Amino acid sequence: MEFFKKTLDPVIALAAIAVLDIFLFLIVGAWTVGGGETMMTGLMAKAVLGDEIERIPFWSLVFPPSFGYWKIYISLGMLFGAFLGAVLSREFYIRIPRRLSEWVLITIGGLLMGVGIRLAFVCNVSTFFGLTPELNLGGYLAISGIIAGAWVGSLIYKRILEG
Repeated sequence: MEFFKKTLDPVIALAAIAVLDIFLFLIVGAWTVGGGETMMTGLMAKAVLGDEIERIPFWSLVFPPSFGYWKIYISLGMLFGAFLGAVLSREFYIRIPRRLSEWVLITIGGLLMGVGIRLAFVCNVSTFFGLTPELNLGGYLAISGIIAGAWVGSLIYKRILEG
């Protein structure tokens, strides 16, 4: 497990990601993590609502819930891989916010990220590793928005927590 005890050179890591992205694009085309997470949400909603979910046009026309949607397994694989990497590098810990203001900020931030994913139908992971290496202008615009949003969000978070 020596591999997890040291930081990988960023140039080597990005080169490996770029090569793997080429093969991914050739095999399955462009991908988004948001699609897998949306499908998991649809499956959970279907479990709760049953056939009533078909009354919502998004779930009946645009995105009918199905366990066969392959992007679910990319999302689960990334979650498992990130968890395993953090545990093996001994950098995994559970952090629980101490103040109500933190819970509110986390909730608002999560909702804004969810709205952004639905509007762009893309996510930050596929933007950085999919659209940008493909020299897609939308990737660069999305990254600009992500950086600006993270900067403004961190200023708000810092001001509220310090105040």
